[in-house]
Amino acid sequence: MDINNRRDAVVRIWVSAVFVVVLLCSLPLFAGPKIQSWETANGARVLFVPAPELPMVDVRMVFDAGSARDGDKPGLAQLTAALLRQGAGDWDADQLAERTEGVGASFGTGSARDMAWATVRSLTEPKALNTALETLTAVVTSPRFEEADFNRVREATQVGLRQNEENPSAVVSKAFFTSVFAGHPYASHPAGTQESLSAMVRNDLIQMHKTYYVARNAVVAIVGAVDRKQAEKIATQLTAGLAKGQRAPALPEVALVAKGTTEQINFPSSQSHIRMGQPGIRRGDPDYYLLYVGNHILGGGGFVSLLTNEVREKRGLSYSVYSYFNPMRQAGPFIMGAQTKNVQAQEALTVMRKTLQDFIENGPTQEQLTASKQNITGGFPLRIASNKDIVGYLAMLGFYGLPLDYLDTFVGKIEAITAEQIKDAFQRRLQPDRFVTIVVGNSEVVPGG
Repeated sequence: MDINNRRDAVVRIWVSAVFVVVLLCSLPLFAGPKIQSWETANGARVLFVPAPELPMVDVRMVFDAGSARDGDKPGLAQLTAALLRQGAGDWDADQLAERTEGVGASFGTGSARDMAWATVRSLTEPKALNTALETLTAVVTSPRFEEADFNRVREATQVGLRQNEENPSAVVSKAFFTSVFAGHPYASHPAGTQESLSAMVRNDLIQMHKTYYVARNAVVAIVGAVDRKQAEKIATQLTAGLAKGQRAPALPEVALVAKGTTEQINFPSSQSHIRMGQPGIRRGDPDYYLLYVGNHILGGGGFVSLLTNEVREKRGLSYSVYSYFNPMRQAGPFIMGAQTKNVQAQEALTVMRKTLQDFIENGPTQEQLTASKQNITGGFPLRIASNKDIVGYLAMLGFYGLPLDYLDTFVGKIEAITAEQIKDAFQRRLQPDRFVTIVVGNSEVVPGG
């Protein structure tokens, strides 16, 4: 081959390489799983992702039946969710566990402020899957709520409440929510109080289930080695026994605290637990991505965050310091927290406040933003690497009414964020002078305590 031919060959290879690079760059930054969605005949919303790689199925049913629906009976939602697995249909708690364990499946129930849930994971082998689905169906549609089970679980919950009174982390968390969400359903502790639990009766749980565990108030998320027809059959089986019912009414909006407050709660400990913050954002908030990335820089990025650098690395005031937004049905909290020696509590508070104020005023540097984007987008595929991860996202998307392309567009929306946008969002959404601050520690040692 003469020199001209060699040159032409090199040019062709170079052009081909450039074409491939351009083509790759024009493709979506990240492609999430294809989500299919429909409603059952009685109104339950279903989200489904086929995942044929493993012979397993994950199902997660969520209901708008969290502690925000407790009304004047704090602890009712959590107790109801706990009793679901204590007996259902023809089986008591031991028999329910034996049925699932016998076929290598697992199931569980739980609740939080916004939602309650029931889950099952099973092999797709027909006997195992049928047993698992039959069990979950009974748990959500036909719980027994036996008097003896009710009394036992209620007593265990009351014991847990007494133990929490001896845990400074639990004390500071409870006090923070009570102050930040005063007058709102989010204010009460999901486990309730000694008084509310003592006043509760079995029929309260029956009525809670009858009102909120209904098809129109349910989302069914399915991920696994089944096709659309099988997924439809699963969703129908799980929800057919539910009353059609109605969706839970909208929760009231969360109001900002009118004036910042600081409360010192005396506690016999060598460490002070700090929480400070305000109502933040709800799910689907247009500022979500801006605040998410900004907070990753501020205090959500672990050892590379500004709070960690200022509070831990430079001054050694705390091993762990952090911040985060917790979006909920209505505005969930923005929280900054730390644990430090009692004698250092006031200094830690001062540094945390100054770090936040500086960030609000100046925003992130371009270097900080670039590093944060790389960390978030680089780790995102790992957050949906398993069927269990995906089914959790599906349930969240369905429950909060988020777009089905959420996973597809996440990386692109993160990449598009600018430092100026983050600065603007933090200045609009956070008001440090209206923060609630709670410090739980030995007030005889805490300066100013």
